[in-house]
Amino acid sequence: MYATTRRYEGVTDPGEAGRRVNEGFVPLISKMPGFVAYYWADAGGGVMVSTSVFQDRAGVEASNKQAADWVRENMAPLLPNPPQITAGEVVAHTAK
Repeated sequence: MYATTRRYEGVTDPGEAGRRVNEGFVPLISKMPGFVAYYWADAGGGVMVSTSVFQDRAGVEASNKQAADWVRENMAPLLPNPPQITAGEVVAHTAK
């Protein structure tokens, strides 16, 4: 498995950003090949973080591109700064 995190700083309206992600992006990413899980978190102070998990590196790379395109088209006023992206192989995990 592979995971990627995207950290967005300077979020202008976290509530609206969460609503748009839930209604618009979640349905898109969940249909991508190799999808395992997706999380969108409000870290406070105008910072929001997404975590995407895929079965392979190709899925993570495709999700980062999909996220960039979707944010540019649907969230530009809410997420004015480009995200800090970190991706890699999952080396330990647990699920309930």
